[in-house]
Amino acid sequence: MFGFLKSLDVTKTHSVTDAVWFYVTGLIMMVGFTTVLGFVLGHFGLVDKVGSFFDGGSTFTLLGTGFVLLLSTMIVTGRKLTGDLFSILLVGIAVYLSFTMSLVLGLVPVALLTMMPSKS
Repeated sequence: MFGFLKSLDVTKTHSVTDAVWFYVTGLIMMVGFTTVLGFVLGHFGLVDKVGSFFDGGSTFTLLGTGFVLLLSTMIVTGRKLTGDLFSILLVGIAVYLSFTMSLVLGLVPVALLTMMPSKS
């Protein structure tokens, strides 16, 4: 039913085409996740101004950075790459880019992380 979710498999080593599909699917999931969570937090009065995802408000930046961090750590732990310094560096770069520059740009190192082979 949800065939596009196969591209979010964090344990599989992706090719370049699969990494692009991972990026697109992750971006769609991040927009949906941050929009719904931003609405719920705004509805309960926990956030003052919600706006929309593409406004670039601080609420969506924080929620999206959390999503990027969650997705990155799922990839690193799922593939047993916690001892690999380059993988940890890519996670740090992804979180930094998503918080300071753009959430769309922050998913690029995560897509690159999916192309790294897992350790046995």
